[in-house]
Amino acid sequence: MANTAKVLGQLAPSAATWEDLYTVPASTNTVVSSIVVCNRDMSNSTFRLAVRPAGASLEVKHYQYYETDILHEDTFIATIGMTLEEGDVISVYVTNPVVSFTAYGQEQT
Repeated sequence: MANTAKVLGQLAPSAATWEDLYTVPASTNTVVSSIVVCNRDMSNSTFRLAVRPAGASLEVKHYQYYETDILHEDTFIATIGMTLEEGDVISVYVTNPVVSFTAYGQEQT
């Protein structure tokens, strides 16, 4: 099996819309080492982050972060070590469209 360390996904989502940051590819397991959330503006914002096993419809049990404050021009780094399987999805939501997300990790195929 091959292990590949990489940027898993990058996204600057629209406001008030759930968007997928990363979906685990077929025949792959992934360890997400960190997720970086960056506020690029002078305005404060909040974000949500959820993990949906096998692409399930979003439920409250999937939240990892909910309405977490991200102050103006600040960066939030979650060092996670989250393990995901084929088809699992990391989804994000922001209140202000000035927030960017990057997920780093390692895929095993």
